[in-house]
Amino acid sequence: MAEMTIARLARAGAVGVETVRYYQRRGLMPQPARPAGDGTSGGVRRYDGEDVRRLRFIRSAQAAGFTLDEVGELLQLDAVDDRARARALARNRVAELDRRIAELSAARAALARLADACGKGEGGACPILSAFDGSNET
Repeated sequence: MAEMTIARLARAGAVGVETVRYYQRRGLMPQPARPAGDGTSGGVRRYDGEDVRRLRFIRSAQAAGFTLDEVGELLQLDAVDDRARARALARNRVAELDRRIAELSAARAALARLADACGKGEGGACPILSAFDGSNET
């Protein structure tokens, strides 16, 4: 892939330019030096296919639930091929996802119960609205 501007890099990674800059500030993406003022490049930084690959890696790891700190560690592990640590990070992420799934399942069940109670139309306040207004807190 030919050299590209930050805008083209961002498009190739399906993110905004500010996201690329944020990843650079976090140390996840390199920030190329501005070329010397030879008059042909206008001092614009250029990115290549490796930068696109890295940006896509970051986005994919985030989509799998990894935090940016964990993504940074995964990027470092990629350089040294530390499969044991990468596996441990993945297992920790799976455990966290399982915890969140259980939390969401409980929230879904509670909301379904409230919706059923609301649908019965028994007198008094709507159970859904009552549950969220905080008047039942002790």
